[in-house]
Amino acid sequence: METVLGDNWQTPLAWLAIVAYIFIWTISLVGWRTARQRYRSRPASPLQSSNDVPGVSILRPLKGLDWNLFENLESTCRQRYPKFEILFSVAEEGDQALGVIDELKQKYPKVPIKVIIGDEKVGVNPKVNNLMRPYKQASYDILWVLDSNVIMEPGALARAVDALLSQRGDKPIGLVHHVPFAVTYDHMGLGNRVEEAFLNTNHARMYLAINTVAIESCVTGKSCMYRRSDLERVNASMQPAPPPLAPSEESTIGIGEREGYGMQAFGRFMAEDALIGQAVWHELGKRHDLSCDVAQNVLAKMSFMDYVWRRVRWIRVRKNMVLAATLAEPFTESIVVGLYGAWAVRHLTGGVPMWLTLLVHFSCWLAVDLDVYTSLAGNPVPRNAQMRFFQAWCIRELCALPIWVVAIFGNTIEWRGNLYGMMKNGEAKPLERRATRNVGGRNGVLYEAVPSAGP
Repeated sequence: METVLGDNWQTPLAWLAIVAYIFIWTISLVGWRTARQRYRSRPASPLQSSNDVPGVSILRPLKGLDWNLFENLESTCRQRYPKFEILFSVAEEGDQALGVIDELKQKYPKVPIKVIIGDEKVGVNPKVNNLMRPYKQASYDILWVLDSNVIMEPGALARAVDALLSQRGDKPIGLVHHVPFAVTYDHMGLGNRVEEAFLNTNHARMYLAINTVAIESCVTGKSCMYRRSDLERVNASMQPAPPPLAPSEESTIGIGEREGYGMQAFGRFMAEDALIGQAVWHELGKRHDLSCDVAQNVLAKMSFMDYVWRRVRWIRVRKNMVLAATLAEPFTESIVVGLYGAWAVRHLTGGVPMWLTLLVHFSCWLAVDLDVYTSLAGNPVPRNAQMRFFQAWCIRELCALPIWVVAIFGNTIEWRGNLYGMMKNGEAKPLERRATRNVGGRNGVLYEAVPSAGP
């Protein structure tokens, strides 16, 4: 009787595992197919040579000397588009990035560049604080917000505007974004290689799949384009936005001054990019689109533990925004998927060994990931880097579940040297460190997080 009951319990579970296994592979193949179709060809936009184009304000918030900063910012100056301006912003007068901007202004005297010094405190998110003044001072309605460590191809701006002016079914496009693609160098650390393997395979594949299926917003903020007039109508409530203000009302309220609306509404969140995407989707009923360009994310030098804590940080942020999706995350990872898939195949067939199913599973998974990399990069992993990439890919896959476990049991994150406590819906509060005793932990010191004295 015990054997029969055990079999009766295991068989439905095995079928459930097979369904889950097929579902995850289907989603993965959607991402792989999108990468092949969208990114293997990047035609020039007709807007590059047209005089009748909407103006674009490019906003680049900066802090310090990021890796490869001159080349990152220079890619903005080299955009093939007839009508744009660039607004560089720093929070402090002594910021080292200002020297790089001076070099750019000398090299590109015909490019309209504005430099804005001083932020506006509207919340805990330093990026949003740094964006507030350029957001208000931008000359054009279309804003293209780029992180300081991003390089874009010269035709990317025109192709992004093309996408913004289009529709997705019967819905207008309200936001255009770009899949991040990590760029690293041979002399950098293990953390860089593991981050590269993650962003350029697993992350890209799932990011493309979710945005292709398009049943919900999924946006990262390395490169985002949207209309300021749209953002002025949203307040991060995720409820349908009221009608636009009448012209008479608009004239009495300055851009960015409507309390609780616009860019300032996202200052209380750590992942302002994701929340802006959700607001455009839910409050305005508009959709997102990806152009055929990638946001080349130049990685700063990082150790393996830097990589670990970076992943912990963003899992904790996501946990407080989309709990169900974060809890389901381990069941999409290659090792967990392979184990429950191999067990189900063995149980239902009565003879196929798990090791054989796992061998086929991991071989196919790696092949798909490498093809996604090739589609996004425009070339396969260089031959002299293939073994290092394979090692980093294996480390990433092996560490995914342990990192998730660490991240799921905590709400404290560190970002650019500052400590924050994550709260409901992705909001955050600043914390201060209190060194207690030297225990040889992270950075050699154990820190206690306590609420800061500030608001």
